[in-house]
Amino acid sequence: MKIDSHVHSPYCPHGSSDSFEDYIERAITLGIEDLTFTEHAPLPEGFIDPTPDRDSGMERGHLLDYFRELGLLKERYKEKIRIKTGLEVDYIEGFEAETKKFLNKVGKYLDDSILSVHFIRDENEWHCIDFSDEMFNSIAKRVGSVDAVYSSYYDTLEKSIAADLGNFKPKRIGHITLVHKFQQRFSPKENYDQKLYSILDKISRQGYELDYNGAGAIKPLCLEPYPPERFVKYALQLGIPLRFGSDAHQAKDLGQGFNSCLAEAFSK
Repeated sequence: MKIDSHVHSPYCPHGSSDSFEDYIERAITLGIEDLTFTEHAPLPEGFIDPTPDRDSGMERGHLLDYFRELGLLKERYKEKIRIKTGLEVDYIEGFEAETKKFLNKVGKYLDDSILSVHFIRDENEWHCIDFSDEMFNSIAKRVGSVDAVYSSYYDTLEKSIAADLGNFKPKRIGHITLVHKFQQRFSPKENYDQKLYSILDKISRQGYELDYNGAGAIKPLCLEPYPPERFVKYALQLGIPLRFGSDAHQAKDLGQGFNSCLAEAFSK
C-alpha cells in the first residue's frame, strides 16, 4: 500500500480527536508515500442535516484553518511523505447551485477531492443512508422498502455523475456501493448489478476515477469493500483509475480494508 487517498481529520465533527500529526506519523509507519486528507466539506447553505447531531460536514468557519494547517504540514513533512489537501464533497439533489458556488470559492485550495452520495431525497425530505442500521431501517419504512432506498441511492449517484458542479467538480466518485453498508441485515429483493455496471459506464465516459474504499470490509454488516470485486474488475476493463482509500476517521484506521481489495487494481 503506497497511497491512502480518503482520510479524515481532527476537523471531522463525527470523527476522533487524533491530530494531523497522528495520522501522518501513522501513515509513514505503514509505508504510505501519498496521503490525501479528504475532510467532509461543509454542507450546502440552506440544507438541514438530517442526522441526529447534525455533524455530517465540517463547520464552515473552520475551512481556512483546515487549509492553512495542511499547507504547513505539507512543508514540514515533504521529505518523508506527500500530503494532499482535499475534501469529500456531498452531492445533494436540489443543492447543485450551492455546491457549485462553494467549489468555485474553495477549488483553488484543493489538490484532490471526492464526490460522494450520503443523502437521498424523498420529496422535500432528505435522509442519510449510512448513519446507522436503525436509521437505515427507518428510512426504508419511510420510503417504502429497502429496494426503494437502493433505487434512490443509485439514481442519486447517477445524478451526481451528470451534475454540472463547475470547473472544480471532484473527479473521483466516492464509495459507490455505500448503500450496501447494512446489507447483512437489510438486503434488497432486487439485483442491482446491471445498474452498477451502467453507472461504471457513465463514470468511464466522464473520465472520472473511482474511490476503492476499504472501510466497508471492516463494517460488520457489510463485509466487503466499496465496491466489491465484480465491479472493480469491470472498472478495470473500462480503464477507470481506482484509488485506494481507507476512509479513516482515526489514525489507527489508516489502510483499513486494503488486504480485502483486489491487488490487481493497484498493480499499475
